Amino acid sequence: MSDRATRRRFLGAAMAAPAWLALAPRGAHGGPPGKGGPIRVGQIGTKHPHAKGQTRTLLKYPEQFELVGIVEPDLERRARVGQDEVYAGSKWVSEEELLATAGLQAVAVETEVRDLLPTAQRCLDAGFHVHLDKPAGESFSALEKLHATAERKGLTIQMGYMYRYNPAFRFVFEAVREGWLGEVFEIHTEMSKTLGPESRKTIAAYPGGSMFELGCHVIDPLVYIMGPPTAVTGYVRRSGAYPDGLADNMLAVLEYPRATATVRSAVIEVEGSRRRQFVVCGDRGTVVIQPLEPPRLQLTLREPRGEYRKGTQIVELPEAPGRYDGTWLDFARAIRGEKPSDFSHEHDLAVQRAILQASRVPLT
Repeated sequence: MSDRATRRRFLGAAMAAPAWLALAPRGAHGGPPGKGGPIRVGQIGTKHPHAKGQTRTLLKYPEQFELVGIVEPDLERRARVGQDEVYAGSKWVSEEELLATAGLQAVAVETEVRDLLPTAQRCLDAGFHVHLDKPAGESFSALEKLHATAERKGLTIQMGYMYRYNPAFRFVFEAVREGWLGEVFEIHTEMSKTLGPESRKTIAAYPGGSMFELGCHVIDPLVYIMGPPTAVTGYVRRSGAYPDGLADNMLAVLEYPRATATVRSAVIEVEGSRRRQFVVCGDRGTVVIQPLEPPRLQLTLREPRGEYRKGTQIVELPEAPGRYDGTWLDFARAIRGEKPSDFSHEHDLAVQRAILQASRVPLT
């Protein structure tokens, strides 16, 4: 299959208006009320780095979601995070109590990465939709089983990748779909930051290092644009002066029949978040997103396209209500059967395979 055909297959019909454009917050509350009332959601875990942000987003939309309980088996952590305004007033329950809650429809899995897949599998086995944070565990076979269960039961797995509904990335997805950039021959991405000793220890527990922890965020849109790579080569360096063994400076090259893509991810770059970027080059145009949040997008075109002129220009982007809002609102629509999820089982599996290969983690 050609690069162009692969991109058409993966982009599909998902370039419809992002969910947050239709369901953005109104006033102090969420979007328009969902049919049949709010979706009853539980949360398992608070130790994932994105857990607090995901919970805060869910609570922004009371017309869409009702948070019925949170599971945190670590009592010391529960006492500590319970003091945070996001968790204030939350109902703390055991996993057994949560999964037995009347009317429960979905579960947000926000555990440590090593516990994501077994926890999500229990939720799917019990018949619930799952919002699963990233990256999707260390075992590819366990992830395949997870998606097979969801497909068999007609359930949705919504991954928590934070750029899926970023307006700059949505612009790029549509520009590629419409052919504005022509044949894409190169994608270049950077996803770095600075981590202190304690945070490094947490990531060092996983052999995938900075690519597994951070690079996954840009591999997701990369694969969405290009489809599954024909080959992935990962380069691992331990460049920081720390004794923890963390693979803290990593590069991956993803190969396609007529294109290449690079992903760089380090956790030793000073103010690395400032330089995060996503660049897509085609033979008719180039898009540069830098920084990624809040996004700034530069478009260069060989000829005019739509409202955009030939040459280089800054594109004014709509303001998204928040990092995770689009993901949660698309999740709501999928649960209600209004539309399929924008990101298929096939896509999520291709992304995780590429992440593990880029991280030099065996596919087990």
